Amino acid sequence: MAIKESFDVVGLPTTWGMPQFKDWKPQEDAVAVARVKNAGGIILGKTNVPFLLGDWQSHNDIYGATNNPWDLGRTPGGSSGGSSAALAAGFGPLSLGSDIGGSLRAPAHYCGIYAHKPTIAVVPMRGHVVPGSVPRENFLSVCGPMTRSAADLALLLDVIAGPDEANAGIGYRLALPAPRHKELKAFRVLVIDDHPLMPTAKSVRTALDRVSQRLVKAGVKVARESPLLPDLAQSARLYMSLLLAALSVRWPADLYEQGLATAAALKSDDRSLAAERSRGAVTRYRDWAIADATRIRFQQQWSALFREWDVVLCPPMPTPAFPHDRTAPQSARQIEIDGKPFPYLDQMIWPGVATTPGLPSTAAPIGLSESGLPIGVQIVGPYLEDRTTIMFAELMEREFGGFVLPPGFPG
Repeated sequence: MAIKESFDVVGLPTTWGMPQFKDWKPQEDAVAVARVKNAGGIILGKTNVPFLLGDWQSHNDIYGATNNPWDLGRTPGGSSGGSSAALAAGFGPLSLGSDIGGSLRAPAHYCGIYAHKPTIAVVPMRGHVVPGSVPRENFLSVCGPMTRSAADLALLLDVIAGPDEANAGIGYRLALPAPRHKELKAFRVLVIDDHPLMPTAKSVRTALDRVSQRLVKAGVKVARESPLLPDLAQSARLYMSLLLAALSVRWPADLYEQGLATAAALKSDDRSLAAERSRGAVTRYRDWAIADATRIRFQQQWSALFREWDVVLCPPMPTPAFPHDRTAPQSARQIEIDGKPFPYLDQMIWPGVATTPGLPSTAAPIGLSESGLPIGVQIVGPYLEDRTTIMFAELMEREFGGFVLPPGFPG
């Protein structure tokens, strides 16, 4: 198997795509890597990432760009894009990735493979940190498996999940519950393809509608709305703020000072996602604590919803894989959705659905667009019920099919 470049592997460089670390090699394996090795996993090498893992593309000045096997002019996703491209192209059946802004789910969606964003803290993060930084758990980011079949997600998750032996593992053990159901027709499914802050491409909505119809024919209870669904617009704004609060910890002092000036210049009634990101980057602890309390209320709302529904299906990203775009800064980029431009960074609305409340989310392929690009679905489930979302993906794979090779690649 291959490992995302940002994981520490003894004897191999860990750079996070940053040129100053091109010769840096760790003295110890990441916890997830050590568990893979102990289980007999054979590591072929590492897979590419964007600079500081900060993009849905996988390009840096050390290793260059990774292309999408389905269309070499398009992104394979990021920041786990090297892993998704490797899996789609046949470089082994398994890989490890990480996710804070869709970095597992977007690459899976773009390359037609499977990925699982675990419930927050199910997989230890030690050994997945910027070189030289102090290891610390993050309240949004996770490590997780990437594969070419849903069953392999369960296999690899079992290997890497569980408390870190160096701290919580001293007194705690993980006991994830069994999947809620083992038959497809037993599931209660809520489908969402519309977000109040950004449209979803017709090709993605069509694929999700097609799989919804197949589920109904298979005897699954499917609905398109629920009064229990949390406010997606409010959740997205909260996510942007919390995400930038987490990421800005890495910023140098001069960039942080710029951030303070940018936030101070915002109008008080500016509720755009860009404004929420700017405020979040320089938030005070008091404001962060208030935002985190709101996040906990969202967790409670999702818990109530999952008493009525077993899984929620939604897009991993608003479009299929897009053409390479290295315009700097990213805030100047745009994403085209059905012929209309939208802010590039606002695409995080869909990954944020599961990231904000820390819920498990499995990305699974569900078909191809009219232009032949893969389209996936995001299967969001209840807190700590990772086996439920993976089982649903596995049952869909059995019933409707799953991963297919890109044209021109051997099996």
